Amino acid sequence: MVDSHAVVVGAGIGGLSAALALHRHGWRVTVLERAPDMREVGAGLSLMANAVRALDALGLGPALRRGGHGEAPGGIRNRHGRWLSRVDASEMVRQLGTTALGVHRATVHRTLREALPASSLHTSAAVEHVESGPDRAEVRYQGPDGPHTLSADLVVGADGLRSRVRAQLWPQHPGPVYAGSTTWRAAIAFADPVPAAISWGPGAEFGMVPIGDGQLYWYGALNAPPGGHAPDELAAVRERFGDWHDPIPALLAATPPDVVLRNDIHYLAVPLPSYVRGRVALLGDAAHPMTPNLGQGAGQAIEDAVVLGAVCASGAEEVPAALAAYDELRRPRSQSVARASYVAGRFGQQLHNPIAFAMRNIALRLTPGRVALRSMARYADWRPPAG
Repeated sequence: MVDSHAVVVGAGIGGLSAALALHRHGWRVTVLERAPDMREVGAGLSLMANAVRALDALGLGPALRRGGHGEAPGGIRNRHGRWLSRVDASEMVRQLGTTALGVHRATVHRTLREALPASSLHTSAAVEHVESGPDRAEVRYQGPDGPHTLSADLVVGADGLRSRVRAQLWPQHPGPVYAGSTTWRAAIAFADPVPAAISWGPGAEFGMVPIGDGQLYWYGALNAPPGGHAPDELAAVRERFGDWHDPIPALLAATPPDVVLRNDIHYLAVPLPSYVRGRVALLGDAAHPMTPNLGQGAGQAIEDAVVLGAVCASGAEEVPAALAAYDELRRPRSQSVARASYVAGRFGQQLHNPIAFAMRNIALRLTPGRVALRSMARYADWRPPAG
């Protein structure tokens, strides 16, 4: 392969996954991150079977299994602790070939980062302009020592929810919108065994996921107007969830106030007509920001990266055809998952009408766990491309 150069804009999990996928197919990769530090901001992740397989394809599955926690049997409860639906971990493995994995975001980010050449990673690099011609693409950015211009065979826009690359190349697109919920998250030390489970109340949800090494990730989501903040976010969580079933009060009691993150949830209500413009491809939240209700945001970004690396394996000369294949392979699936995640939120966490809420809970209790698992498998049963 002649020297093929890719510039990846954004060093989150999706961007680093794309950089690693391309690097392992022989590409020279430059990763530009606008933040001054190469680190992931966040708490925990629940990686479904598709994401675990994608990480296996990148060669990182064994390391992340050691650093995370194979999810224990869990399911869905009401706010009082009554089980509405149970998930059998052994049945999940039987249907999908692997269990889900709870892991800290920082662990995934560090594992990806350490698999790349250190020389390819650049911080304090704020991309200002991306331009794509038929044969080359160009990226202009401000670095700590002034302006720079890079020429590339391929540019990957992995710059997240508020993607500058998406806004520049799809200027007429309305961008992400508020989904109607705000969420608090934290990763804490908690050694007691806890199932990977979510609990529903009217217009509210609390989730807990063991993430290995004596740590646990919890989150609380609530219907709320956008832009809300509290002087003490942990106190706000206690006010809303502190009287829910055990072990939720204990989890909140074990949480230092300064580790609680709060974010409004946004998604792309109008799907993009393409993930590709010339020699530029979008992936992850830049392409398909979605609500977290199916636990597929990071998984879809890692899938994107694995597919992008596979279709670009022939190098720079085949980029136009490769990106057409990438768009054809990734856009229908990721947009379908995004739609399903939004619907799941409307009938899950966001449901607050008392009659509809009660009927939904009754229906869940009457649905066999294996049937619910088959529904989950529809999105988690994905295999990386061969080679």
